[in-house]
Amino acid sequence: MTESVIRNMEPDDRAAVVYLLSASEPWRTLGYTTTDWNHIFCPIPRDRDCYVVELHGQVAGVAIVKQKFLLGDYLELLAVAESTRHKGFGGHLLQYVEQLVFRRTKNLFVCVSDFNEPAKAFYRKHGYQEIGPMPNFLIPGSAEILLRKTVGPARVRQ
Repeated sequence: MTESVIRNMEPDDRAAVVYLLSASEPWRTLGYTTTDWNHIFCPIPRDRDCYVVELHGQVAGVAIVKQKFLLGDYLELLAVAESTRHKGFGGHLLQYVEQLVFRRTKNLFVCVSDFNEPAKAFYRKHGYQEIGPMPNFLIPGSAEILLRKTVGPARVRQ
């Protein structure tokens, strides 16, 4: 894998992130437009942890984490540019997020669309287990599948 840098997202990254997401699946199938992404990222969400992976000075991926979801955190979004897929950047970004999350909590949750086979395989490969489907959650006739990775129970009996 070529040298990449993961860092906090900055306002100057917004245009590149919006472009990356607007051009990517599953977001197009789910109906997200450039306008939607501009609303989401202008300003950068203050109540989320937002990261980008940078390759040769260009944004090549993005991750957004919501803290305190159920008994863990929730990975709201993880995406890498189509041109960098299958080269390890998504896994590198996910591992970075997991290291931060598992310092403060035992569970990390994520949703994948039932039609997004590459994402389902990606998360399975990284140790995520299916919790269950949420039918018609984002678009009619499709389900979002809640996944979880854990490093132990949220509570320990004493």
